[in-house]
Amino acid sequence: MSRPVELLVLGLGNPLCGDDGAGIAAVARLRMRWQAPDGVLVLDGGTLGLALMPYLQEAQRAILVDAVRTGDPPGTLVRLRGEDVAHAAAGKLSPHQVGVADLLDGLRLLGGGPRELVLVGITPERIDLELGCSASVEARLDDLVEAVVEEAARLGSPFRRGTERAVTVARGDPDVARILGY
Repeated sequence: MSRPVELLVLGLGNPLCGDDGAGIAAVARLRMRWQAPDGVLVLDGGTLGLALMPYLQEAQRAILVDAVRTGDPPGTLVRLRGEDVAHAAAGKLSPHQVGVADLLDGLRLLGGGPRELVLVGITPERIDLELGCSASVEARLDDLVEAVVEEAARLGSPFRRGTERAVTVARGDPDVARILGY
């Protein structure tokens, strides 16, 4: 990476597994509707696991956006900080979380990584082989995006509203519209 990363916003999940794709769907909406300030990197990390280590090593602060099993009703927003993120990842929040737990363990072993780590997530209804989120999660995706924007502002990196042109383009593309819920 060529520039310092003050804040990394990293969407995680598998769009082929229903609500497990909520994190990357939220990051896609964030990128379309909001403009990140200088020093902020917004990435769709999907299920890349250890391949994401260089990004987290270089980031001063990071927000992970993901589906999180908590026992709460589907669509419940979740915020975890610091060691709570690692403890939750060790408990397999979703099918790809083995990679997240390994990633966080690797960062700890290397003595690097963000000085502040936050997970902003949503409780899934189902994580099955299917495209798109359940109705209960879909109904809260905009709230999840807002929670990420609020967390970024709390961390000193306020986003600005983007132009509606990007949203209009997405609404005109049936594939993008289906994935993003327009």
